[in-house]
Amino acid sequence: MSLRNRLRHGPVAAMIAAALALASAPAQAQTSLRLSLDWRLEGPSAIFLVPQDRGYFRQEGLDVTVDEGSASLEPITRVASGSHDIGFADINMLIKYRDQNPNAPVQAIFMIYNKPPFAIVSRASRGVTEPKHLEGKKLGAPPAGASIGEWPLFAKLNDIDISKVTVEQIGIPVRAPMLAAGQIDAALGYSFRVYVDLKDRGVSVDDIVLLPMADYGLKLYGNAIVVNTKLATERPETVKAFLRALLRGIRDTMRNPTSAVDSLLKRDDSLKREVELERLRMALRDNIVTPEVRRNGFGAIDLSRLEESISQMALTYTFKARPKPEAIFDATFLPPLPDRRTN
Repeated sequence: MSLRNRLRHGPVAAMIAAALALASAPAQAQTSLRLSLDWRLEGPSAIFLVPQDRGYFRQEGLDVTVDEGSASLEPITRVASGSHDIGFADINMLIKYRDQNPNAPVQAIFMIYNKPPFAIVSRASRGVTEPKHLEGKKLGAPPAGASIGEWPLFAKLNDIDISKVTVEQIGIPVRAPMLAAGQIDAALGYSFRVYVDLKDRGVSVDDIVLLPMADYGLKLYGNAIVVNTKLATERPETVKAFLRALLRGIRDTMRNPTSAVDSLLKRDDSLKREVELERLRMALRDNIVTPEVRRNGFGAIDLSRLEESISQMALTYTFKARPKPEAIFDATFLPPLPDRRTN
C-alpha cells in the first residue's frame, strides 16, 4: 500500500477524522451558577476568583458568576430566595436563620473557615489586652455583622459584664479609623479585616491587640459554602463539580497567595496589593488551613464539634427547635478524602 493510501485508511486517518469531528462539534453547554459572597472583594475572596480565572469552573462545565455582598445575612437570604444558587456565609447565622425559617431551602455543604475569624481588636495603649478589660470601655461594632451576633456568647464565656461595656454601632468603613483615632477602645469584626485595616492606618503592630474569640472558649465554626437545597436535590453532580473546582482554587491559593491576589486586583484596582495579600495570608493561616483541616481535609466538619457549638449558641440564643448537626451540614457533596488532603 502506498504512503498516500496508508494515510487515507490507517490509524493516522482515524486520528485526523476524530480531530476534525471534535473541532466541528458544538461547544459543551455550560451550567450557569450564581455565587454570593458575604462582603466586597478582599484577600480571602481569591479562593473563588482563582478557579474562575484559571478555567477550573469551566472545565467542570460551569459558568460561575461571583457577586459581592453587603451584609453577613445576604448570601443566606439570596440562596434561600433562589436568586443565587450558592453562597459563602457564616454557618452560625445559617443555624439561626433556619431556626426562624424552618422551611428555608438552604444548607451548608463545605466548610471554609474552620476556625471562625470573629475577633475583638483593641490597642494596648487603650488598656485592653484581655477580654475582661472591655468592662468600662467603648466597643465599636457594625450592627449587622456576624461578629456582633456572637458578642453575648463571647461575653458570657469570659465573664464579661455586658452592662459595663458601651457598644457603639458603627459602619465598617469607619471602624479602623475610629480605633486608630482613639474614639473607641476596641472593635468587633473579622480578625483579618480589622487587624489589617488598623495596621494600614499606621498603628504600630506592638500596640495592636488581637483577641480571636476562638482562642477564648468559642467552639463555633465560621463561613461555609451554602447551597439551595432544590439545586442540591435536582442537580447533585453540578454541586459536586463546583466543589471540585473550588478545591483546586483553594489549593492554588494556598500554594501561591501572591499570584492569587492578582485575581482581586484585576477586578478592583483600588485595592492595595500588600494589604490584601496580608489579609489573605492571615485567613489561610488562622482560619482555613487549621490543625483540624490538616487532620480531616478541606471542607469537612466534626459533627461532635458542631453539636457542641449549637449547645454553646443555646447559652445566649433561645431556639424554637434545636437542630441536629446533620440538618445544617450535608457532607455528601464533599470530594473524596484523598482529594481533600492539605498536602
